[in-house]
Amino acid sequence: MALRKNLARAIRQGHPWLFREALRPPAAPLPDGAVVVVTAPDGRALARGFWDSASPIAVRLFSGADDAADEADDAEPAALVEARAAEALARRLAFIDLARTTAFRLIHGEADRLPGVHADLYDSVAAVRFDGGGARAFYRELPDALERAAARHGIRLTAVIERRRGPRGRETSGPAALLLGALPEHEIVVRENDLLFGVDLVRGQKGGLFLDQRDNRALVGTLASGRRVLNLFAYTGGFSVYAAAGGARATTTVDIGRDAVAAARRNFERNGLDLARAELHAGDAFAFLAGAARAGRRWDIVISDPPSFAPSRRALAQALGAYRRLHRLAAAAVEPGGLLCAASCSSHVDRAAFLRTVELGARDAGRRWSLQSFHGAAADHPTADWFPEGDYLKFAVGRV
Repeated sequence: MALRKNLARAIRQGHPWLFREALRPPAAPLPDGAVVVVTAPDGRALARGFWDSASPIAVRLFSGADDAADEADDAEPAALVEARAAEALARRLAFIDLARTTAFRLIHGEADRLPGVHADLYDSVAAVRFDGGGARAFYRELPDALERAAARHGIRLTAVIERRRGPRGRETSGPAALLLGALPEHEIVVRENDLLFGVDLVRGQKGGLFLDQRDNRALVGTLASGRRVLNLFAYTGGFSVYAAAGGARATTTVDIGRDAVAAARRNFERNGLDLARAELHAGDAFAFLAGAARAGRRWDIVISDPPSFAPSRRALAQALGAYRRLHRLAAAAVEPGGLLCAASCSSHVDRAAFLRTVELGARDAGRRWSLQSFHGAAADHPTADWFPEGDYLKFAVGRV
């Protein structure tokens, strides 16, 4: 498959995406997942990847020029996938203590040199997300590979399920597709830094626990002692549970989903935390903040972790406006000298632009916000120099 544009340098540097407009159309229709050799305009082999017939990313590359010209039988890509999946798991287990944490990302797509696929472990169940039909076809042997890799580390997988993207880019399974084993009938209880959380892998967004925020939840736990904490867009209350376990004087948990708030209550209960010091609200976060301003309510720590406001680059301007409005309301809810922890999972919003929305939002509220620390995703969600698009999560802690 020949390039229209000279992208040899980007390919040599490791970027794994080729958009459709960068390629000459194939001579005949290709099935999803077909392995293709990508060549420069002069015919030189540059890399191998797999084809996606529908995605704007027509080819995702999995190997470079050294072996691009080799004739590969059907077994070779499967062996490569299995080896890289095993390596990805081994890297996680070098720093994750299974006695304290049983939920983490197994495979983080492009950063683990497995483009177009993500896999999370929730105790004994692996949840997989494929980025399009090409990845779904190419990684058809992945469930068995995950089962074998896990077994080598004493982890018995009872199921591998496929999860698909839901509203506003958040993951759902709607319903989950079973790839291996048997679907869990009830919530699975997982352990994260010795705290217990229920995850609903069949119906919940990301199972009810956004794993990329694990380290940031732990950070909030260290800051919360004796403080009143407001957790916005809380889903099943992860930040709230950490804050309460860290000695918060009181927590307020707000999410628009009634089922999510009910799950947050169960998470408080399973950790033996005092519900008398926990407010749980099912409602819109913007409306809650507006009501809090009218009532003159403030908190010592406010955490804002909304869903992606910018699912595409076309939505960037609108997203920046939404972040600024949110941060104006959130900053107004912080006691003077307190902390505003602002998060964004929008990959199209870079760090500088995001921090500017926090600063401007606070200014709009007549406050001043000064950055104290900046954090990204947990270590099991690695970033790679060759794939800057993977550096998506921003978590900024600042004083108001």
